[in-house]
Amino acid sequence: MGEQNVQQNSDEATRRAFMKALLDEVRALEDMHQKGMFESGVRRIGAEQEMFLVDRASRPALTAMQILERMDDPRFTHELGLFNLEANLSPLALGGDCLRQLEAETNEVMNIARAKAGEVGTRVALVGILPTLTREHLSLDAIVPTARYFALNEALLRLRGSNFQISIKGIDQLSFKHDNLMLEACNTSFQIHFQVGPEEFAHLYNIAQAVTGPLLAASVNSPILLGKRLWHESRIAVFEHSIDARSEAHAARGHKPRVHFGDSWIDESVIEIFKEDIARFRVILTTEFEEDPIGMVARGEVPRLNALRLHNGTVYRWNRACYGISDNGKPHLRIENRVIPSGPTVLDEVGNAAFFFGMMAKLSRSIDDIREHLNFADVKSNFLAAAREGIRAQQIWFDDRQMTAQELVLDILLPLAREGLAEAGIDSDDIDRYLGVVQKRVERRRTGARWQLESLEKMRGQGSAHECHRALTSSMIEQEQSGKPIADWELAEFCRSQDWRDSYRTVGQFMATDLFTVRPDDIVDFAASLMEWRYVRHVPVEDDSGQLLGLVSHRQLLRLVARGGKMDQTTMVRDIMRPDPLSVGPETTTVEAIRLMREKRLSCLPVVEEGKLVGLVTEYDLIVVAGRLLESYLAEE
Repeated sequence: MGEQNVQQNSDEATRRAFMKALLDEVRALEDMHQKGMFESGVRRIGAEQEMFLVDRASRPALTAMQILERMDDPRFTHELGLFNLEANLSPLALGGDCLRQLEAETNEVMNIARAKAGEVGTRVALVGILPTLTREHLSLDAIVPTARYFALNEALLRLRGSNFQISIKGIDQLSFKHDNLMLEACNTSFQIHFQVGPEEFAHLYNIAQAVTGPLLAASVNSPILLGKRLWHESRIAVFEHSIDARSEAHAARGHKPRVHFGDSWIDESVIEIFKEDIARFRVILTTEFEEDPIGMVARGEVPRLNALRLHNGTVYRWNRACYGISDNGKPHLRIENRVIPSGPTVLDEVGNAAFFFGMMAKLSRSIDDIREHLNFADVKSNFLAAAREGIRAQQIWFDDRQMTAQELVLDILLPLAREGLAEAGIDSDDIDRYLGVVQKRVERRRTGARWQLESLEKMRGQGSAHECHRALTSSMIEQEQSGKPIADWELAEFCRSQDWRDSYRTVGQFMATDLFTVRPDDIVDFAASLMEWRYVRHVPVEDDSGQLLGLVSHRQLLRLVARGGKMDQTTMVRDIMRPDPLSVGPETTTVEAIRLMREKRLSCLPVVEEGKLVGLVTEYDLIVVAGRLLESYLAEE
């Protein structure tokens, strides 16, 4: 997440001073560009490994700070959530065995993370979005307690003027409001860096944009969020919503969100990107900065450009321009590709990186200007289609050719990447190893996303959704450590030997959510028909906004008939429903719900959030819970 010594720019004088520094640093960057101060003719690669922390029940574990306290390794740092960790890997010269070195170091940091996590009862999972995440994990109680994150949260909410709102349609649909930026912590990635010279930046940045769609299609590993099956790479939509600082007025005007792909090619240099981001996105954080960066450049000194780097760190392009200073003291430019999700394995991640580096290397030499071959609108469309559909997405390539991502990757881009890596001097055995991993995955259509979705389909009906997500996550962790790439994984199995108590601690974990409801002015015969058709004994009554108004039970219908009442068009639901029924929230413990139903002699408990109906718990649900836990208990004897 970048610079930590920050503060929210609530003081107007501080904000103005920071803005002046930001503008001066852009001018200093222009002077550096003109004076040829940037490192050139050198090609380096690098990566950042993000990961999830989970407990023995495969649920998010808020142990990041405890684990970091046990580490003496500067490569590790925290991320936004207490259930995330990040490791920054060493930069490597592109060539020879650099990919093998990248894999070795990634495995090294993963082994360190697993060992230290194990000391606090925690495991490590490599996945774009953790399947067992729930709303309870997205409170500020789970945020890493640093000034930067709290300041960023306050600043984004202030700019929006309202809570964050997320709406994603996939196989299922997810729509809800959230009052903090912890949605961002739902995402982990394997971010890769590609160092470029200033004179070639525009050319290579445009190429990076062009290849990002098919790269993502082959890499997808984030299909599940908060129990819903959404896009194959739901991170793309989630991240855009989680850092969306636009007010309703700005969104209506078409103002870009802070997370975006872009809307056009760049023409000449990296400076275009920095200028556009300063022009479009308000400063939300400030930090200490150098007094005279322009003078420093005039004297031949290299400025750190702290203000520019901080602001750049609050704008999240999927291909981000980065300024840095190498160990030799020379300033350099990098393209940071942020689309590759974490996992499913280190080998898969390095394969994805090799695919990207190879495409970049070949296309940078084989074409003069990619803008002559592709329309930017098609490139952006490729990216969004890949996020939604993965390897089966439709893609547009040179000469307006349209094909599936699978065809594009196998027939055109993998051979091209192979040539690019060979021309860059990568060892031939490593080219075969890493691109072979991608090729097998794409040929078998076994991306991480498809593995998760197919595994859940296989487990359908064997347990609750929460139980299946725990089994999925547990299998993911075990198979990742086997060393086999995702293409060789077996589908996850529903494991009945696990301790299922963690799947039934709150009513939100097992409540029914696929509800059939009625309105107060519906005829009673409709409520009776619903009970007959759907084999249920309770029908909630709600208004058009989802507000819970009442409950109709099978017993009430029997009472109506026993008293000689008729179920015709003159008798409405409001005439027999129990108004304002006792309800609970999703975080109500199962033990509390059982006691409440026993004491009040209730056979059904509606579950509501902010007055809106979100689920239903019945006596039958509790019998299933009791049966599952009793079976598990007896099996241990």
